[in-house]
Amino acid sequence: QDAIDRKEKRSETFKTAVPGLETGAPALKTEELGRRAPQWVRDNLVSMCMRCKEPFNAIVRRRHHCRACGYVVCARCSDYRAELQYDGNRLNRVCQECYVFLTGRVVLEDREGKHRGILEKGAAEISGRSLLCSSLQLLDKNGKGGARGWFVIPQDDPLVLYIYTAPQDVRAHTSIPLLGYQVRDLPQGDSRHLFQLAQSRQVHTFAADTAELKWRWMRAMARSAAGITSPEEGEDADS
Repeated sequence: QDAIDRKEKRSETFKTAVPGLETGAPALKTEELGRRAPQWVRDNLVSMCMRCKEPFNAIVRRRHHCRACGYVVCARCSDYRAELQYDGNRLNRVCQECYVFLTGRVVLEDREGKHRGILEKGAAEISGRSLLCSSLQLLDKNGKGGARGWFVIPQDDPLVLYIYTAPQDVRAHTSIPLLGYQVRDLPQGDSRHLFQLAQSRQVHTFAADTAELKWRWMRAMARSAAGITSPEEGEDADS
């Protein structure tokens, strides 16, 4: 009975243990894990391990796919083997969470229940319930270039702008508290639709792909900067 209780508890809590499993491509139901081949998350959508949140690089942290859930994970987080029914019960590389669920074994580094820090909110998880989310470019201090990223103002944290490298990342690389900032319009330059966040000596310059997207971001940021936390009436919460 004790074993049955543990099995049922794992079944109920598995989706919480692996946030974002049901975002993007159709996800496997809990009872299908290991019984049906998952649809893999594409490598180019992820810049860090979807488990430990460490960034990937070509030398020490390579990308691997969990054969049970399809997540992109590093070698350390996928250093587990479990029998998968869809592959003739052969041992396959799986992530730690899937290993625990499929085998019922406990591992010493189990991170289940660990409190997530302010940046440890998955992009897909909060984009689905955001005031606004889209790709933007954050320019450097010279305004000449800068990296593109995935920007989100979540409904449950509407005074903060979260910045992700990719839309499927499980950890934001930085955030900007919006309260008190001024939103400035800038002339269009090099076919880029520019605007700024400014507060004292802090200035952040953004480039949007279209004029409409630029004005949506300016409006959303201005509301957050003024402490207005509710979505505008009649407007969709996300992009």
